[in-house]
Amino acid sequence: MENNFKKASIKEWAEDDRPREKLLNKGKASLSDAELIAILIGSGNTEESAVELSRRILASAGSNLIELSKMGVTDLMQFKGIGEAKAISIVAALELGRRRRSAEAQQRSAIKSSRDAFEHFYAALSDQHYEQFWILLLDQSHKVLRLQQISDGGLTGTVADPKKIFKLAIENNAPAMILCHNHPSGNLQPSDPDIQLTKKLVKGGELLDVRVLDHLIIGTDQYYSFADEGIMPGK
Repeated sequence: MENNFKKASIKEWAEDDRPREKLLNKGKASLSDAELIAILIGSGNTEESAVELSRRILASAGSNLIELSKMGVTDLMQFKGIGEAKAISIVAALELGRRRRSAEAQQRSAIKSSRDAFEHFYAALSDQHYEQFWILLLDQSHKVLRLQQISDGGLTGTVADPKKIFKLAIENNAPAMILCHNHPSGNLQPSDPDIQLTKKLVKGGELLDVRVLDHLIIGTDQYYSFADEGIMPGK
C-alpha cells in the first residue's frame, strides 16, 4: 500500500511547536538544544523535520554540545539534509558559544579558585582531540596577565618545555602561574609523567621566584586540580 504521507514543514506545525515562534513567545530559555539547532538549519529532509534531524545529530554526539563541537563541517554533512551551508552555521554557532564562555572568564577580576582557572582554560581545551599544554600567567593579585599555549601533542601525551614556560613568565613579569593540559580520553587522573613535570616546574619556579600555584587536567567539561587534591609539590 502506497504511503502518501508527507512530512510537515515547520511552517505547518502548531505555533507552539515552531522553534522560532516558541523563542519569540516564550523566550530563548524555553527551547531545547535540538530546537535551537533547528533554527540554525531551517529545514530537515524528506523524512525528518528540522527538529527531528537536529535531535538525531545531537544523539550522535551523545546529546552533549561539547562533543558536538568536536564535529567538523565534513562530519555534519554526513547527515541527510545537512549541506555545507547548514554545517558551517552549526560549527559557527558552537564556536561563538565557546568564545562567549572564554570572554566571560576573562572579565573576572582574579583567580580565586581552581574553578576560576578552569573557566579560563575550558574554551581552549575542552573540545580538543589531542593533548595540549597551556599556562595562565598571573600578577601579584592573581589577576590574569596572559593565557598561553605551550605545546601540541598526540592522543596520549604532550611535551612542556620548562625553558619556554619560564621565559614567558619572565617576559610578562608574572610572579605566579597555573599549569594546565587536557586528557582527550576523559580520564582525569594524573600520570607519573604529569606528576614529575609538575615537581620539576615547581622547583624551577622556586629558583626564579615564580610560584606555580596549581596544575589542572581537563577532560571534556570536568577537571582535576593538583592543589585541590593536596598533591602540589611543596604544599
